Amino acid sequence: MPKGLPFQLGHYLALVDWSGRHFDPRKRGCIAENTPPILERLGISPKHWLYLSRNFESRFKGLVRSVEAVLQACTRLNKCWVHGIGDCQRFLSATPC
Repeated sequence: MPKGLPFQLGHYLALVDWSGRHFDPRKRGCIAENTPPILERLGISPKHWLYLSRNFESRFKGLVRSVEAVLQACTRLNKCWVHGIGDCQRFLSATPC
């Protein structure tokens, strides 16, 4: 058995999505048929998701969320600057820069 899953991440995500759409609608974990795919709901491109799944720890050292959420957290924490905000914009924004 190879280390990790014996298929590509994209195929695994498709399998999880397919499975969730076939659970009994009254059961926890069911995904409604009209629900968009998870990456679409999160506003993350599949290309960026695959890159982040391999490089997350090297790209981010601190706060990781949407740019708006990171800026709000900086205000609450009285921080003027946060490492990685450009990557939050690049990889986690619904509107790529």
